Amino acid sequence: MSRKRITAAAAVLVLATGCGAADMTKQASPFANAQGAKTVTLSVQSWVGAQANVAVAQYLLEHELGYRVDTVQVDEVPAWDALSQGRVDAILEDWGHPEQEQRYVQDKKTIAAGGDLGVTGHIGWFVPTYFAKKHPDVTNWKNLDKYADLLRTAESGGKGQLLDGSPSYVTNDKALVKNLDLDYQVVFAGSEAAQITQMQQFAKEKKPFLSYWYTPQWLMEKVPMTEVKLPPYEEGCDADPAKVDCAYPVTPLQKYLNADFAKNGGEAAEFLKNFKWTTEDQNQVSLMIAEKKMRPQVAAEKWVDSHESVWKEWLP
Repeated sequence: MSRKRITAAAAVLVLATGCGAADMTKQASPFANAQGAKTVTLSVQSWVGAQANVAVAQYLLEHELGYRVDTVQVDEVPAWDALSQGRVDAILEDWGHPEQEQRYVQDKKTIAAGGDLGVTGHIGWFVPTYFAKKHPDVTNWKNLDKYADLLRTAESGGKGQLLDGSPSYVTNDKALVKNLDLDYQVVFAGSEAAQITQMQQFAKEKKPFLSYWYTPQWLMEKVPMTEVKLPPYEEGCDADPAKVDCAYPVTPLQKYLNADFAKNGGEAAEFLKNFKWTTEDQNQVSLMIAEKKMRPQVAAEKWVDSHESVWKEWLP
């Protein structure tokens, strides 16, 4: 999703999946850098997939390795600042922020790459599959204006509505609408949770909608969606945010650690570097949190109990 996003991606609860949170450049975790204490502070993005990662990591850090874990919800870009300053120790799901990576990983060297999460993210524009089946050509961006009237809402000001989640996500949508000369208005729901609520309501009434969305994401299992093909992504086509006129890239989601923590964080740092699971694993936990309304730690415990062969490989 870059989820310059994003996303990627993607989610991602709050649900997964929007990012309304404290500015960690000004607010430190009460446990961060506690001298002599066996503590870890994890950044939690607001989409549910990110919550699933942190819930499982927290559960295992606490129950298998004896750490005290603090979690702090923070927007995507401020999270990099917080990580650089040591206010948080790790980000477990990043959808691609090349400017921050260059600044903190390459130049300042205050953040270290933590490896692949194991999940591949992709941001795109989606319509419900029931609408795509009725109007197959809607899945090509060149035909979207034909359906602008059908996709108009009270919030879209006479244009078709392109529903986005939080303005803090990596999103090129305003530039895409402008540069592709589409008769659409980007409307922000405010968070992933609010966006999901709107899409579920549209689906319940079998109404058409066009939405910025991302995979992996548990809602796809409940509301099947079909991607709208945008102009193909090519390396560098999104380099200038104002001139973007191409699709979002496919993004192997990454983990990042505070550089000092990566070097001196002991078993916790080694465990987080080893943490790597599949899209299916993440979606299992995400569904329990978002659809079954389990507390994240309860969902994590349930997954851990049935996947010992997976997480044992992560332990130091």
